[in-house]
This record gives sequence, C-alpha cells and structure tokens, in this order.
Amino acid sequence: MATFSRIVGTGSYLPEKVLTNADLETMVDTTDEWIRTRTGIEQRHIAAEGEHTVDLAEQASVRAMEAAGVTAGDIDLIIVATTTSDQVFPSTACLLQSRLDVHGCPAFDIQAVCTGFVYALSVADKFVQTGTSKCALVVGAETFSRIIDWTDRNTCVLFGDGAGAVVIKADQSPGILSTHLHADGDYAKLLHVPSGVSNNYAAVQEGRAYVEMDGSDVFKMAVRKLGSIVEETLEANGLERSDIDWLIPHQANTRIIHATAKKLQMPLEKVVITVAKQGNTSAASIPLALDTAVRSGDVKAGELLLLEGFGGGFTWGSALIKY
Repeated sequence: MATFSRIVGTGSYLPEKVLTNADLETMVDTTDEWIRTRTGIEQRHIAAEGEHTVDLAEQASVRAMEAAGVTAGDIDLIIVATTTSDQVFPSTACLLQSRLDVHGCPAFDIQAVCTGFVYALSVADKFVQTGTSKCALVVGAETFSRIIDWTDRNTCVLFGDGAGAVVIKADQSPGILSTHLHADGDYAKLLHVPSGVSNNYAAVQEGRAYVEMDGSDVFKMAVRKLGSIVEETLEANGLERSDIDWLIPHQANTRIIHATAKKLQMPLEKVVITVAKQGNTSAASIPLALDTAVRSGDVKAGELLLLEGFGGGFTWGSALIKY
C-alpha cells in the first residue's frame, strides 16, 4: 500500500519588535503611501538584538508540534529552509534539533531563498513516501533584516523576520498531492547577496553583505514563473482552477499576489494575504501564511491548497496539498 505524507500541525512566530512605514520615513527617503502603493506592506517584524534564526525557528516548531500532538521523541527528520543561518556550520537545523531535545535523526538546511519552504516540504515528502521518515518537522525561518542595507529604500521597505513550521506524518491517504520545483541560475544577479564566505568575505566581516535587487525585472519574472507553475500543478493533477480552495503564495508584495490570483482566476477572498503586516519574510512567508489561515479557521480539513513561491536563484516551485 502506498504511503503519503500529510500536514498534521502548523505553527509560526514573529519577533515582538514592529517596524512601521512611518518608522522607515525617518530612516530613508520614502513615504508610507509610496510603500503601500508599490508593495501593500504596512509593517514588518524585526528580530531583537541577540535574537537569532534558531530562536524564531524554535518558537514556530514548538507551536507546530503542539498543534500536531507530537513530542520530541516522535520527530525523525528536521529540515530548515533559511537564507540567514546563524553560523557557517553547524546547520540551523542541527541547532534547532538540540533546542528541541531531538537526537539522532537527520537534520539539515535547504537554501532556496523565498522558495525554500516549498523545496524543504518537497524533500520531506520524499523521505516520508519512501518510508525513511514517519514524522518530519519542516521549518522556514529568517532573520532577513541582518542582510538588508537600511539606507537602500528599494530593499529595506520590503523585508521582515519570522518563522513558520509544519509537522508532516505518514498517512495512507494523500495529503501532499504533488510538488514542483525549478531553478535557473542565469538570473542570479537580478536578486542576490554578492558576498559570502569564499567570495569577498571582507564585506561579510565588515557587515556589508546586503541584498541587491533589480525590482522591475524580478517582478516580471515572478509573475511569469508563478503563472506557469500554477498551470503545471493543475495539469499534473488533472484539476481545473476552480478546484483550488485556497491559494497560499509567497508574500513578496500584493502586486505579484494579485497578478498570480488573476492568472488563476481566483477571487482574492480565496487568497491568503499576510504581507501587509509581515512584509517579505523569505522562506518563512509561506508557512507563516499557512499557519495564519489554519488558526483563523479559514482553511478547513479536506480543502485543496496551492502553495507557491519564487525567490533568488532564481528558484520557483509549488505544492498542492489536501489539508
């Protein structure tokens, strides 16, 4: 008998500190109206000094585990999607494993920027389908504020910090119906941090390793690729647009979300949108949005969810889920 994976619990966490558009008006040459019009963002959460990615991941994970009714002894796989790991090594997943008092199981990070959670979910799903894992913890966590140039008004208005997590368990009935992953490194320079450990490490040491983005080209590519991933997902599952109950997209900005919803011919009341209060939290944004929709009661058991993301790399992907 085939084995499938099913999401059995969700959790999320946002740092206490809130940075509003009004706050940004005092920092860079921008206005609340300009930010809202172009991004739909009103505020974002910023990790406190001394608060790290693993701290956010731990809070989200504990909540997901509580929702799933599982303990540390049940977890047999941990995957963390993050661009902002706390250390070069060990992985954030290993740090999280220690925090949760989980021992012995595989734990590793995935780096696909804003599509990271979908990538991680896809990998965990394969572990479960092959019988390698029975209860996996999948996390998207970011302290993106640490790689933002707070004097660059084109990027600093967009991003925030946060974490989201899900627990998936083996099941005899399908939960994660399909995942679809893509990347194209030819577009790397349109959205990247150009410095790292083996390339211009001096910039990292001096705290100058910041996100650089060509906003216009990224927007065009995101809308195009997110539209195509919708079609690919529906075709692979023999579904029509009207079969989807909820679209849960990466929360980059409302213009991209609205454009994707239009391509899907889905009314906005069936699209989970959290970007106004959270900003773009990269790998954390999809699980944050999912947890928000689950805990509000909007997403109900048996409904069909389409998760989709687009990020630096470029990477893009989707997951079709029966909740």
